Amino acid sequence: MHMRRAGALLSVAALAAGLSACGGGEQTYATVADKIAAGGTIVVGTKWDQPSLGLKMGAEPEGFDVDVAKAVLKQMNGGKDVAVEWKESASSNREPFLQNGTVDIIFATYSITEERKTKVTFGGPYVVAHQDVMVRGDDTTINTPQDLEGKRICKAAGSNSYRRITDPPPDGELDLDATTVDAANYSECVQKLSGSNLDAVTTDDLILAGFAKQAQQSGGNFKVLGQGFTDEKYGVGVKKGDTKTCEAVNTAVKALWDNGTMKTLLDKWFGGIQGLKLSDTAPTPEGCA
Repeated sequence: MHMRRAGALLSVAALAAGLSACGGGEQTYATVADKIAAGGTIVVGTKWDQPSLGLKMGAEPEGFDVDVAKAVLKQMNGGKDVAVEWKESASSNREPFLQNGTVDIIFATYSITEERKTKVTFGGPYVVAHQDVMVRGDDTTINTPQDLEGKRICKAAGSNSYRRITDPPPDGELDLDATTVDAANYSECVQKLSGSNLDAVTTDDLILAGFAKQAQQSGGNFKVLGQGFTDEKYGVGVKKGDTKTCEAVNTAVKALWDNGTMKTLLDKWFGGIQGLKLSDTAPTPEGCA
């Protein structure tokens, strides 16, 4: 009798465990698209230190990537708002956060590369940026990316931008003999540039434009060369193999370009910045394979 009672208790416990895995606060979903359809809260990874893209100003981050995330998720949900939990996702932890489930989806100046495709499934791109160079406003020695020969450039953790300067193709671009200076992120790069510990910061023009705009508002003085030399396709990262969500993202991105939302958001965050050329057409999707 005691054995039968123990068996019954074990069965109840097993049933309870199964329910906790499939319902309530711990419910799991096969894809992010399924979680959106079920009304779940979506954990979105964004940058929290990049002005005009993803910058933590209060309870939530704000910027272009943040607004794109809201718009894409809403479009995926048939025009209804989606509950979002924001999670800071630096360049160095984007892949681990997707792989271990810390975040559901990432909008964080996440350039699509062949190497990253081995670890992440990318929707998009939703916009194409171009690597450029930012220097101090009074610097007259750096006028082109090629002038970075022998200069000190920033190497932000988890970012490949420095390699476009120092490495040859296919991973690099210019193959220049520049000195790299380590930093945790691009906000630290900008601090080092302000303190004359660097000669230049080189990364995507949208990132640089945001920092230049922020500096201008606070009395600082940086200039972006306006000589983009790569195509940086900003993708929406989801866990490797989640093609259903990827395809839904691509459909949403196309709709947002078609109805003018993407152009409105680009103008909102980057309009009027000298030397910056904004995209005005929808990028070609990479495909979800």
